[in-house]
Amino acid sequence: MNVKIFDTQEVQDFLRLASGLEQEGGNPRVKQITHRILSDLFKMIEDLDITSDEYWAGIAYLNQLGSSQEAALLSPGLGLDRFLDMRMDAEDEALGVKNGTPRTIEGPLYVAGAPVEHGFARLDDGSDPDGQLLIMHGVVYDADNQPIPNAQVEVWHANTKGFYSHFDPTGEQVPFNMRRTIITDDQGRYRFQSIVPKGYGCPPEGPTQQLLNQLGRHGNRPAHIHFFITADGHRKLTTQLNMENDPLVYDDFAYATREGLVVPVIEHTDEATIKANGVDAPFSELIFDFKLSKLVDGVDNQLVDRPRLQA
Repeated sequence: MNVKIFDTQEVQDFLRLASGLEQEGGNPRVKQITHRILSDLFKMIEDLDITSDEYWAGIAYLNQLGSSQEAALLSPGLGLDRFLDMRMDAEDEALGVKNGTPRTIEGPLYVAGAPVEHGFARLDDGSDPDGQLLIMHGVVYDADNQPIPNAQVEVWHANTKGFYSHFDPTGEQVPFNMRRTIITDDQGRYRFQSIVPKGYGCPPEGPTQQLLNQLGRHGNRPAHIHFFITADGHRKLTTQLNMENDPLVYDDFAYATREGLVVPVIEHTDEATIKANGVDAPFSELIFDFKLSKLVDGVDNQLVDRPRLQA
């Protein structure tokens, strides 16, 4: 029997009480958000006639999600990270801000403190036996299409098993493997050598994949490379590039693929090109130029402060 009590004065007064709105002290913003969350949950319980069994199953799921440290994995999987980007895009449009390279989600696997190199960096340590040689390069441009010397290009990606250093359950990767910060040269150029990454899937027995199974969805990502790009006078760009030849490039469970961020993979096998690039084997090449956007009234109005691993 689906009774209706949400709109009663008793329940509305109780929501204010439980949210601390009737109490002195505390944080007004937290109270406001808590009141909205509780109100929406109470209304959902009533509208969908959620049973006590279903409610406590949800509580058990949240406990499992926290103990597995997968909340930041579930967030993009449910489209929340993408929604935040959509709001930022809409804010830019309303302000008349012109973006260059599209933003897209950060993901949960960034680690601060990667070694800094100038102009060129070798990302991988050469230990992945299945690694296909990769060379990527390009230019960082400002909002006026001028190259930016000394821009900071932070890059990170997975190995051929889809694992990231610092989060690798096999323990095979050394710290900061396939993670670097590259300072662009006097012509705004960056260049790095690494291996072609593989996409990854959510842990099959983890809570994220359990929920995706209930939604009839897979939990896999295409091969991609993450970037933070920063330079004086410009907003920080958070983005990632997908490889055009990956079958999941437009079927990413995290909804990170965007037009303008899909890059063709150029395969090189001729000896002259191999030698000219300073390597000794066939390699894949990615070429991508980044374009930043200006500060808004002198500030980065969309800089995101979130917990990140420090190593």
